[in-house]
Amino acid sequence: MSKSAKKETKITEVSEHTVEIITNSGEGAQKCAQIFGQTCAKMGNGVWTVEIIPAEIEPPHHTVTSTSGNIIRFGTEKITNWGDQSKLAIAFNEQVLLSRHRLESLDDNCIILNEAMWEDHEDEFIRTQYAAAMEEMSGKNYRFIQVPIEEEALKIVDNPSHGKNMFALGLLAEIYQRDLSIIEKQIANIFRLKSEKVIESNIKLVKAGMAWARDNLDFRFDIKSIPAEEERIVMNGNQACALGAIAAGMEMCAMYPITPATSVSHELSDVFETYGGMVHQAEDEIAAAGVALGASYGGKVALTVTSGPGMALKTEFLALAIMVEIPLVVLDVQRGGPSTGLPTKVEQSDLLSSIYGQPGDAPRVVIAPRSIEECFHSMVTARSIADTFRTVVIVLTDANLATGVQQFTRPDLDVRWQQGPPDLSALPEGLRPYDWDPKTGLSRRIIPGTPGGQHTVTGLAHDEHSLVSYHPSSNERGMRMRSRKLAVFQSTLMPPTVHGDEQGDLLVVGWGSTHGAIEEAVDRARAEGQKVSACQLTFLSPLEPGLKEIFSKFKKVMTVEINYSDTVGDPYITEETRRYGQLAWLLRAHTLIDIDCWTSCPGQPLRPKDIYRNIVAKLDEPVKFAKGASR
Repeated sequence: MSKSAKKETKITEVSEHTVEIITNSGEGAQKCAQIFGQTCAKMGNGVWTVEIIPAEIEPPHHTVTSTSGNIIRFGTEKITNWGDQSKLAIAFNEQVLLSRHRLESLDDNCIILNEAMWEDHEDEFIRTQYAAAMEEMSGKNYRFIQVPIEEEALKIVDNPSHGKNMFALGLLAEIYQRDLSIIEKQIANIFRLKSEKVIESNIKLVKAGMAWARDNLDFRFDIKSIPAEEERIVMNGNQACALGAIAAGMEMCAMYPITPATSVSHELSDVFETYGGMVHQAEDEIAAAGVALGASYGGKVALTVTSGPGMALKTEFLALAIMVEIPLVVLDVQRGGPSTGLPTKVEQSDLLSSIYGQPGDAPRVVIAPRSIEECFHSMVTARSIADTFRTVVIVLTDANLATGVQQFTRPDLDVRWQQGPPDLSALPEGLRPYDWDPKTGLSRRIIPGTPGGQHTVTGLAHDEHSLVSYHPSSNERGMRMRSRKLAVFQSTLMPPTVHGDEQGDLLVVGWGSTHGAIEEAVDRARAEGQKVSACQLTFLSPLEPGLKEIFSKFKKVMTVEINYSDTVGDPYITEETRRYGQLAWLLRAHTLIDIDCWTSCPGQPLRPKDIYRNIVAKLDEPVKFAKGASR
């Protein structure tokens, strides 16, 4: 833990690294990481980032609970998840570092650049706290390097809390030999609404960090990049969803602010009007759903954005949309639950509620993008499905996708993605508001003001004329037609692809943001000769076809999910009473195959190493799930 002396610099070539910037909340870790991740992506590296955000708005500084930060994994090849553990960390105090240590986020040989001011601090409590934290972390082979971050920042800015993050960025830029010109452009763009003085001081801080690293650190890392053959863009999942909504021709987004979905509306608010759209911030979640539904009723295909607690409040309006067959797109950026749960953490617990969470039999489409690129395209797909089949389409992302940054090929925009003008031509004489095609369950969408289309819209059971009807046959027919639409839609889907061999000992099935981590874990097992494959589902209601045939070619099938399941052998838990992961539950019912699951809900994305460990454990089990075995 002594201060590093200047030595001959050793440059180590590596294929990838994972780094963490961890600070108190409000000290700019996200901005520092955003610029660093963007720089790496623009230099041609594969990138994936994960935000570390405290649940409290203003937690007390210099505590474990105040930990804020960002994890950046970058490498020569494409990166699809946050990896296993960080190889290097910059920590503004030992308490935020301790929180990451306790979560086993740091590699045993992690290089830690730690703020130097705490060991000899004038406050005895802080010195004692520092010593206790260092003692707790002494069991690892961490390499501590004390860096006078605040002292150096004060040479350039009066308030170090507004400068330490850029100094840290400079440290990273030098260690990983990043292109300073790209960093300067990123800073200029981020602070474009500030004064030139602000931009200049931030660039000076970066250069100061680089200079300190050159003078004091004896190591560098060289991560090669592969020049892209096609034009790429870099963004997070919420940005991708927002731009996808614009590309799809949506013109209305109504929402109430909720973590981690709010930034979708921020992104849209910046540019939506340019493309003829508008964002409406409603007084609550219920009103947001109603406004979006009203816009769709008037001829648009509107979007409402929320997270789990908001979905609960929107329930009645979503059921109404299904009953009256008005298209509506819902983006649910999942967070931890139940209730208000874990606002800033990752979970995949809204699957079953999204499919079955409305009153009565109300079928709707549910899709889950697997990557940030798919976040963009999922909005185009959702709008098209909603418009074509006059139904609700729910897009399930999560906090991992929402805030994670990744680069992908710039989409070639297609005018066919956009909704054409509503059909306001006069209705043929005798055409009824719900003149369902008996083969498809489809009927013409009637926009208010259409000549000959006057009718009453009701959420009560109704007949083809949209007249309230409680006759058994009328109710039965309405439900049959609404279900038939989804059957017709399902017939357009292709079976999912299998990553790896199409038969073997174990098939690992996932959905949503677990995609990259699952495939990386499966590839590790396959490299060791294990007969393991992966399958990631995108369409969850209705399910993609051919699943039973795919599953039957493997001795065992196991889902991997970020939600809760019971462990057989725990008190009162047997094979008969066990609660399964949500996708496992759904697939067991659908295929009647004995599908197992490994689930975890730690509030953070799943790591490939943890999935790999459970793959190995599952392979070692007898074909019948063993009592007392761990998930």
